[in-house]
Amino acid sequence: MTAELVRGQNHPLPGTRLEVRVSAAQPVVAAATLSDDRRKVRGTSWVAHPGAPTLPGLEVSRQAAADHRLAVDLDALPDDAHQVNVLLALPVGVAGPAGFGAVAAPFVAVTGLDGAEIASYTLTDLSVESAVVALELYRRQDAWKVRAVGQGYAGGLAEMLTDQGLPQAQDLAATIDEAVAQGLARSVTPPPPRPADEARVRAAAQGHTTGRHPAAPQGDPAVTHPVPPAPAQPGPPAPGDAAPAQPGDGGPVNYTHPRRQTSAPPPPPPAAPRAAPGQPAQPVAGDATGWSLEERLYNQVWGMFEDLARTTAAYRSAVDFADSRMEQELDKVLSDPRSRIGGAGDAARESARAKHGDLVDQARAALDRDLGQLAAEADVVEPALPPAFADWSSPVWHAYRAPMEIPMAVRLGGLQLPERPDLRIPMLVRLPLERGLWIDSGRSGTDSLADADTLRRLALDSAVAHAARLLAVYPPGEFTVHVIDPAGTGAAALAPLVTSGVLDEPPASGAAGTGAVLTKLTQRVDLLQMAVRGGVTSSLPPDLDTGEHLLVVNDFPHGFDDRAVTQLRYLADEGPAVGVHLMMVADREDAREYGPLLDPLWRALLRLTPVPDDHLADPWVGHAWTYEPPLPPSGSEVLHHVLAGVGRARRTGSR
Repeated sequence: MTAELVRGQNHPLPGTRLEVRVSAAQPVVAAATLSDDRRKVRGTSWVAHPGAPTLPGLEVSRQAAADHRLAVDLDALPDDAHQVNVLLALPVGVAGPAGFGAVAAPFVAVTGLDGAEIASYTLTDLSVESAVVALELYRRQDAWKVRAVGQGYAGGLAEMLTDQGLPQAQDLAATIDEAVAQGLARSVTPPPPRPADEARVRAAAQGHTTGRHPAAPQGDPAVTHPVPPAPAQPGPPAPGDAAPAQPGDGGPVNYTHPRRQTSAPPPPPPAAPRAAPGQPAQPVAGDATGWSLEERLYNQVWGMFEDLARTTAAYRSAVDFADSRMEQELDKVLSDPRSRIGGAGDAARESARAKHGDLVDQARAALDRDLGQLAAEADVVEPALPPAFADWSSPVWHAYRAPMEIPMAVRLGGLQLPERPDLRIPMLVRLPLERGLWIDSGRSGTDSLADADTLRRLALDSAVAHAARLLAVYPPGEFTVHVIDPAGTGAAALAPLVTSGVLDEPPASGAAGTGAVLTKLTQRVDLLQMAVRGGVTSSLPPDLDTGEHLLVVNDFPHGFDDRAVTQLRYLADEGPAVGVHLMMVADREDAREYGPLLDPLWRALLRLTPVPDDHLADPWVGHAWTYEPPLPPSGSEVLHHVLAGVGRARRTGSR
């Protein structure tokens, strides 16, 4: 049975020798690229196109055509190729539409060598895009799958190849266009359709009367708007990603997920246990790629997040399609007066509802299958996570020792979707923090707590848990926490930080204490900025510590004057670049008297809630993810135990 995919949906491939068939209403260019385990095309030798149609395990057509057959042998691909991307593009330099939205939707299908369809996908919802990634065949836990992508690019081949990380994208796009143009020049153009006799006589009469051929209708040139490509790695966005260095180019290592590059291949992940025939491979913690177990686990968590987002998007799309189809069939029944009464109408309605139920059941079965695999993987991965990635309930915290190196990321909570609330994906944020944090002490849309005082207490408890985790995952002396509590209302919640000795000074209170801390940190940011911009970091005072600093601000805006508000905005904007971070515990409604003055402050911070709330949306498929704060289990002493260990390490400098 053929799987009819929708955008984002995947399907397992039963074999490795396949064909990808393309059918379009007019000639299109078909090409394919290979990607490594970081979704990167390593060079032009990994691109099969009309000018170079064959690669090991891959062959594409030599010219533009309305129908294509791409041959794929997944076993013959290079060992470091983990993904095949099937690309379609409209040929340039020939008469025709400027975007796929002006032609019938292209159809692609993955078939066996006997022609039996395995999965198919119709590329709908395209407009001005002249190039599109139709499908991707990708390896997941030693098994191959096909995924419907449908990502279009208004900038054509060059933009699409650039998005896949190919530095020679412009030159290669020109080479492909030239090869396609030569192929079209060699081909025989089919004659136009023969007009009807009446139209032919009328055209001849017009030509005889005017002495010239009828002019083609003229229209306004198409205005194209570039369509931004979807991010390769979902999740909470990490702004400021740098362009990845090429392997072996001697440049700096880019640690931004997922394109970490270096001059040597990463160590192989652990081999998964061999699965029984017809059964999915058994999950293994750390089976993603990376240079260390920590990085492999980090990449695996991101892969789980991606798979959960995609399979849920496919399920929701399938249900929407089933609902729309049933509504159309019911409307058709109601629009026919003969079917409104009698057995025929009832039978038609029952048939429409039965089809709807079958489609929903099929979609739910596929979702449950994928969710079951992800749940099994989560059961294996969660116990293997290091302290920086682990939940407070993990046993690794009971054997806590101060680390010797800064981890690549830290866990700031968990993420879930309503289709499987018990499946929680760790929310990992890269270190050092690129944005400050805003712990929202106001009422959210999904919490059931009506007591504002309780929410404020929970928000400060959450802030203390975040600060404790950050202190615990940094080596001693590499992370310093400052606290401002103007009215002293948070003394009870802040007690774990105070009594454990992890603070260099007590929480600042009153106008004088608040002003002193803010002035000290803003001066630090000014000094570091001037040193960095002037290239004189070696001239910094020898007693200036180079570690990260976090300022926890409680009960904002009470007790803050205009000068303090300006300093907070400055720290939020300029501080992260030089290692000074802000954590605000505040209710935005309480600060309404400042008007739009504080809007940039809220936008500069990552909003987190002290209770579960569906306020986080990924920029990839747009799901509303429910965020769960990382609070210790009720009655647990793990937070005090960890802070006591941090305090001892700070005092003795030992690990």
